[in-house]
Formats: sequence, C-alpha cells, structure tokens
Amino acid sequence: MSAGGGISLPFTAIGAECLSSTRTSSLRSPASPPPAAQRSITRDSAEMADIDNKDQAEMDPADMEDVEDVEEEETGEDENSKARQLTVQMMQNPQILAALQERLDGLNGSPSGYMESLPKIVKRRVNALKNLQVKCAHIEAKFYEEVHELERKYAALYQPLFDKRSDIVKAAYEPTDEECEWKADEEEELTDEMKEKAKLEEEKKDEEKEDPKGIPEFWSTVFKNVDLLSDMLQEHDEPILKHLQDIKVKFSDPGQPMSFTLEFLFEPNDFFTNTLLTKTYKMRSEPDESDPFSFDGPEIMCCTGCTIDWTKGKNVTLKTIKKKQKHKGRGTVRTVTKTVPNDSFFNFFSPPEVPESGELDEDSEAVLAADFEIGHFIRERIVPRAVLYFTGEAIEDDDDDYDEEGEEADDEEGEEEADEENDPDYDPKKDAAPPAECKQQ
Repeated sequence: MSAGGGISLPFTAIGAECLSSTRTSSLRSPASPPPAAQRSITRDSAEMADIDNKDQAEMDPADMEDVEDVEEEETGEDENSKARQLTVQMMQNPQILAALQERLDGLNGSPSGYMESLPKIVKRRVNALKNLQVKCAHIEAKFYEEVHELERKYAALYQPLFDKRSDIVKAAYEPTDEECEWKADEEEELTDEMKEKAKLEEEKKDEEKEDPKGIPEFWSTVFKNVDLLSDMLQEHDEPILKHLQDIKVKFSDPGQPMSFTLEFLFEPNDFFTNTLLTKTYKMRSEPDESDPFSFDGPEIMCCTGCTIDWTKGKNVTLKTIKKKQKHKGRGTVRTVTKTVPNDSFFNFFSPPEVPESGELDEDSEAVLAADFEIGHFIRERIVPRAVLYFTGEAIEDDDDDYDEEGEEADDEEGEEEADEENDPDYDPKKDAAPPAECKQQ
C-alpha cells in the first residue's frame, strides 16, 4: 500500500515492465570506505574491543597472546597509531570479522552519514537533482497514461477474436475444417498410418457418446488449472462456474480516470438471476505529493464489485450453522440458527471498501492486495491467453519462469550443507532431530 493509499500495479502491458527502470541500492566495498566510514570504524574500535573481551573465552589462546604482544609493542606511541594497529589486529580475527559483518548488514539500507558530511553547497546541488527526479516521475506517469490509451486501442482490435472464441466455446459458431487445422510440432508429427488409426479411434469414441456442444466447462477448467484462482474455488462453486460463458475486459472511456472492468458472463442458471457479474478496478498514474519517489507505475486505488441476486437457498457465500446455548440459571438448552460468511470464489465480487483516508487494517489490506493481484492476473494473462490455460500450455510456460530460481535455491542449500560438513566444529547429531518443543503435537 503506497503513501497515497493505493497498491502498485504490476504493469506488464506492451512490455512496460521491461521499460520501467529498476531501482537498486549499492553498498560501498568495505575495502575502500569513504572518510566518514573510516572515522566510524575508528570510533567503533573500542566497541569491537568490548566484543573481543566478551568472546575471548571462545577465542584461540594464541590469538589473545598476539593481541597482548601488540599492546606491549605499542607503548609510547600516539593514540591514532594504537587505534590503527588494534583495528588491523582485530581484522585478522574471524570472530571479530563476523561481528563486524553482522553490524554492517544491520546498516544496509540505512543512511551512512555520507550526505551529512557533504558541504552545504553540494547539498544544495543534490536537492536540485532530487527536484529533477520528481519531474522525471511526473513524465513517467504520463508515459503510463499513454500506455493505458494504447491498451484501450488494441483491446478494440482483440475483441472480435475474443468474441469468436466465446461463440465457439458456447456452441454459437462451429469452426470450419480450415480453422480447426493445427500443425503439430515436428517431433509430434505422426505417420499417415498412425494418423488414420487415431482418426478411426476418435470417430469410434464420438459414435459411442453424444456430441457435446461447444467446449464444455471451458472457463471452469481454466480456473482449476491456475493455482491463483483454484485456491479461491470451493467445491460448491464448481457447479456455478460451469455456467460461465465468457470473461471480458472493458477499459475506461477516453478522458475518464484510468480504470478497467472485468465482466463475467453467465448463461441462465438455478443459482442467481444475473447474467453479468462485474468487478471494476480504479487506477491512478500520478506520483504522491507526500512521497513522489515511491512512484513505480499505475496504482490500483480501489475496486468495486456488484450485487449478486441469489436464488433462495442457493447463496454459497453464506452458510447456516446451529449452535447450542445453555441457560445459566435454569440449565435449559436451546438450539440457535445463525447465518455466517462462507468461503467462496463469489466473495470476489464483494471486496472490502477502501475508506476515503486510504487507511486500512492489516487484514483488509492483505485481502485487497490479493484481490488486486487476482484482478490484474485475469486481465493481463487469463483473458488474452485463455485457451493456453485450458490446455495447460501457459501453465508450463509460467513454471519455466521459476526453474532457474529454484535451481539457484537448490545450489545454495547444497553449498550450505557442504559448508557444514567442512566445518570442524559441526556436529551432525545436533541436527538429527528437532528439540521437543519443535516437534508436532
């Protein structure tokens, strides 16, 4: 959630994710610290000495003798020379280095003091650069507004194809033989004899069962194949989603605030009287005045669902429970019937409301963040590539994006195991079993 109350949108349209700049922070090498860092290390030498004293019981006695010898040799030298030599000696101690590294890790991302050490005239120039950066953020915001206009333009070109897809799915149009011809990959090509045999088997199967209309359960299969959506699905949702005929994306009109609407079109069914369920996401592409440097593309500011006109007894977003209550005085027992919320995909159309202040409790913010991610995924991936999620091909592509990362993680685990085995102090018995308090009950 940004300072302005919105949640950054992972803007991937037309490769915009590749166009937006990546912001990274660098850590200056300890081998050549700036003057301020050198003074900081000198000031901290006394603190590091304290750490050394604290850990001396674990240190090699030979190391302690070396430190004592250095202190004897330094008698009579000035304080700066003593501090430098003590620092050098400590840098040779692995325990001191580990403590120093831990201290540096804690400083990662925090001000180094370098800016405070700059002359006033240089600070003024840095402020000028920051003002230029704010202007860059405003130009970037305009860039994303134009990307949104391009999306709207090309959505109109895609729509006839999506409409034809919908007609095929719901059996309103039967594609021609030419439209159904699909050239398989070279490795999947079959001999003429095998093709003829497969054709005969398919015809035999078709004769044994009724000719299905269109592509049955197209969208419900898509939902089941995508983890992000299948996690939302409950068993009682599936019979309803079998009636889902199409999902469309509608963008806001030119000149209107940025937004997009997801339209879920249903055939007549026994669960609700709606034939159209909608979810609208309102966006903003404008740097926040209080924190302009946080701008990283359009933000979804809020979303609104719609009212579902459930048939009596068919509302899957509610469930009825019976609870027994005992009277304190008389001891009599009565049964109370209560209606409580129920897990369902259709809660997607009743998101938490965002207050005007933009401030939300943690639970509501987590729900909205997940909601925004789902809405964006449906808009950017599911609707344009529905058939590939139906067949599972798009899922394989998505999985390929994580293979390399997974391998790196495996390599890191292997390196850690190797480090443990090479450690002379490593005791495998300590890791053989978790302590009693960690075991599952």
